[in-house]
Amino acid sequence: MKYPKNVNTYCPKCRKVTKHKAKLASKGAPRTMAWGNLKHARKLKGYGGKVAGEKTVRKQGKRQKITLECSECKKKHERVIGGRTRKKLEIKA
Repeated sequence: MKYPKNVNTYCPKCRKVTKHKAKLASKGAPRTMAWGNLKHARKLKGYGGKVAGEKTVRKQGKRQKITLECSECKKKHERVIGGRTRKKLEIKA
């Protein structure tokens, strides 16, 4: 699915419709000190045997997120395009 580079949409900070720059949202780096990682490391420590992984779950479609940046106040907010399953998003030049 193609998405325009510039979109006129509502900005919650300006409280009006302004021009926004669209960019694909990227996932941040995982936190090494997160609770789940520490718990997993504790379980692996010693002679407890292997730790079971995640259960097999039916795959769901990934959400396509877009980061919109207001041209006036430079505030960024995210928008999910479509519902659960959607073809890969690309930004039109």
